[in-house]
Amino acid sequence: MDRILDLQAIDTRIDRLMARKAELEGGEELAAARRAMEIAESTLGEIRLAVDSVASEQRRLEQQIDSMAQKTEAEERRLYDGSIVNVRELEALQAEIAGLKARIARTEDDLLDRMERREELERRASSAAAECETARARVEEVGGEAVRELETIERDLSAKTDERSALASEMDEELLELYDDLRRQKRGVGAAAIVDGVCQGCHEKLSAMELDRLKKVDGVRRCEYCRRIVVFA
Repeated sequence: MDRILDLQAIDTRIDRLMARKAELEGGEELAAARRAMEIAESTLGEIRLAVDSVASEQRRLEQQIDSMAQKTEAEERRLYDGSIVNVRELEALQAEIAGLKARIARTEDDLLDRMERREELERRASSAAAECETARARVEEVGGEAVRELETIERDLSAKTDERSALASEMDEELLELYDDLRRQKRGVGAAAIVDGVCQGCHEKLSAMELDRLKKVDGVRRCEYCRRIVVFA
């Protein structure tokens, strides 16, 4: 009967290996790494588009300032070259020059705002690019690790399956059939130890009377609560 716990330990190990194998073959870790990479790349793309947009706006404002500055210089030359003698025309020209200078000042403020915004976006782009590189490296790392881990799992599964077959061949067929049936019903645990009066399968404490009765049983002992096969540790 003690060997049934050895069999349970092997089966528990096989179950864990199979679960991990399914997880790796399902690509959950790799899929998560790829999703993180896609999010990082999308974020970087959005920031770069914003940088391009601000840079385009910056160039437009610079051109406007340059155009207005050239017009202001031309009008100031006209103002002082003596070609205009009419007082009203002079006053109108002075007002136009003042208006141009005010527009230049406002546009320069807008340009400064765009330049600051561009610097901020470029810093964010640099940080996002680094995150992309990290995410890409993680995808490559997880992909390689998954392959190596699967190879190890396959070797362990083969060894544990052989070990189980050898052990099962030495056991009573009826006991083995009961154990396998209980494993299907009890989430993979068909046999458990009793430690300090507690069934390690359901973690219920058995009464002193029940423990005494179990100790006198010659055949298969079963927990009164979960009905698993039990063995005194």
